[in-house]
Amino acid sequence: MPAVHGLTHLQFRRYAGCPICNTHLRSISLRHDELRDARITDIAVFHFSAEAMRPHQGDLPFHVVADPERTLYQEFGVEVSPRAVLHPKALAAPFKSSTYATVVRGLRSGGSPAPPRGDNALGLPADFLIDADGLIVAAKYGRHAADQWSIDEMLHLAAEGA
Repeated sequence: MPAVHGLTHLQFRRYAGCPICNTHLRSISLRHDELRDARITDIAVFHFSAEAMRPHQGDLPFHVVADPERTLYQEFGVEVSPRAVLHPKALAAPFKSSTYATVVRGLRSGGSPAPPRGDNALGLPADFLIDADGLIVAAKYGRHAADQWSIDEMLHLAAEGA
C-alpha cells in the first residue's frame, strides 16, 4: 500500500545478510529524517523469512517486508542474474573507502558474504517510487548487486515530482 501523502520508496534487496544491501540500508537509516521530511516513506523487501531478517534488519527505522516466496519480486519484475555479484562494480562496492568499514562491521555482526545454502545470491536490487495513487513514477532495476538509488538521487526525484 503506498503512503497516503508523498511517495513510497519500495526497494528490493538481495539476501538478509548481504553486506552490500545492509551497508546501503544503514546509509538510508542515517538520513531517514531527510527522506521523511521530503515525504518519502521507505519500505525494503527481502526474499527471506522475518526470522532470518530480524538479526540484520530488525533495528531499521522503516518497514522491512519478508517475501520468502518472491511474490513481490515477480510482480515487480525484479530478476536474478550472475552479473549481480560478478559485475566489477559489485565486486568493488564493499571495498570503497566510504563503505569498507561498514561492510566489515556488518560481516562481524553476523552478516555473511554469501546467503545460506540453497538460497540465491544472484538477486538484483530494484528501486521504485510510488505515488499516493499507487502509480510507479520512477523505477530503477539494478544491473549489479551495488546498483541502487542513492539517498541524494531519491531526494532529487522527489523534488522533481517524480
